[in-house]
Amino acid sequence: MAYMNQEKKAKIAAAMKPVLKKYKLKATLSVRNHSSISVNIKSGPIDFGGDRIQVNPYWLDDHYGDRPLALKALKEIKQALMAADYYNNSDAQIDYFDTAYYYHINVGKWNKPYVITK
Repeated sequence: MAYMNQEKKAKIAAAMKPVLKKYKLKATLSVRNHSSISVNIKSGPIDFGGDRIQVNPYWLDDHYGDRPLALKALKEIKQALMAADYYNNSDAQIDYFDTAYYYHINVGKWNKPYVITK
């Protein structure tokens, strides 16, 4: 059963901090419904192709292949999100879902767009 708490969030934050520093990104982490964690990228020098994007972590290569710096940063962010003993034993074909927790990557928010800095 998917479960997220503040201890797992702290592990993820520790893994996320050097990644954000490396790419000069500002972001926040939040726990949602005790089952998922979200990273909201607020600002940075990387052009992700929009100011309000819900990133699909399964299609990074297809959606960001033409933006190598954005692709590299998003892949490292995804890895950091899996730092809290992440596993996924789900099998959608038999309607069986077993994952440590869900994760979401957002560039900007509905009420606060992503800002490209210099």
